[in-house]
Amino acid sequence: MSTCSSVSRDFAEPVSGTAAIARTWLLIEQPGPWGAKALTSSHLDPALGRALEAAAKDTGVRIALIRRPGRHADRRMPTARQVYVAHVVPGNVWLRSASTSDPGQLLGLDFAALGRGDHRSFDTLLGGRPHDGDPLALVCTNGKRDRCCALLGRPLAAELATSGVDGVWEVTHLGGHRFSPTVLVLPYGYAYGRAEAHSLKEVLHGAREGRIVVEGCRGSSAWERPGQAAELAVRTTMGEYTAEALSVVRTAGAAPRWEVTVAHADGRRWQVEVAQGAALPARPESCGASVLGSPARMDVVAVREVRMATALAG
Repeated sequence: MSTCSSVSRDFAEPVSGTAAIARTWLLIEQPGPWGAKALTSSHLDPALGRALEAAAKDTGVRIALIRRPGRHADRRMPTARQVYVAHVVPGNVWLRSASTSDPGQLLGLDFAALGRGDHRSFDTLLGGRPHDGDPLALVCTNGKRDRCCALLGRPLAAELATSGVDGVWEVTHLGGHRFSPTVLVLPYGYAYGRAEAHSLKEVLHGAREGRIVVEGCRGSSAWERPGQAAELAVRTTMGEYTAEALSVVRTAGAAPRWEVTVAHADGRRWQVEVAQGAALPARPESCGASVLGSPARMDVVAVREVRMATALAG
C-alpha cells in the first residue's frame, strides 16, 4: 500500500531544508492518546492547551507533547510530568529540565524571554536545571496527524528504547510526515528524516560529542528553510561538523531565490544561493491530504566563501 512516506522515498525527495522552525522548544510530558492537534486533543486540559498556544504565538517557542515509548495506557493524571525547554541558536544552546505535577504552572513562563534564549523564568517557576543526561531523541509518532508517523515512528522509538538508548521520547508533531520516521535531536535542534535506528545512534553519539551528522539531516530548527539548506551545504562543502560552528547571519531575497550568509565562529563567511523548486511529480504531502501537491524544495545553487578583504570592503 502506497503512503506519503513511501512515495517521497521512491521519488528520492531531498530532506534538506524541511525542518520545523523554532528557536526554542518546550516539551511537556503527556501520557495517553493524542489527537491530530495534540495540545487541545489529548488528556491535557484543552483550555490549558489553547492558552499555551496563545502564550507561545510569535515568540519563537514551539510547544510539543512527549511520552515514553511503548503502550500508552489511558492514564489521565500522571503524578509528575517531565518538562524540557531547549534553545537551539548557536552561541547560546542549552537544554533545561524540570518536573511539575501542575502543568498549569507553565502559563507563568515568560515565553518571549524563552524565545530569546533566556531561561530564568523556567528555572524560577519550575526549579529548572541543566539537563545532565544524554541528548534527547524525539521521534514523531502521532498517527492521528499522519499514519506514517505511527507506522514508522513508533517501532523506531521502541527499538531505540529497548536497545538501551537513553533520552528517547515520542513527540506529537515535527512536520514533514512524508519523511517519516522524523526525529528531532536536542540540545542542538537538528531534525532528521527517514531515520533508522543504526543511523540515529550515530547521530546521538555525535551530539554527545558536540558534532552534527549531515546524512539524513533536514536542518536546524533555528533557521528558516533557506537558511537550513544553506547551513547544511556549507557543512558538507567544508567538512565542518562541530555543532555550534556555523550560524545563519543574513538571508536576502524572497521566494523563489535567496542569498544566505553563513558565518563560522572563527570569522569566515560564505554566500550561499538557494532556489526554491517544486518536488515533482505531484504527490501526497501527507496521508490525510485529499489532493496531490508539489511540495517546495530548497535547492542550493552555489556556495562561495567570502574572503575577509572582500567582506571588509563591502
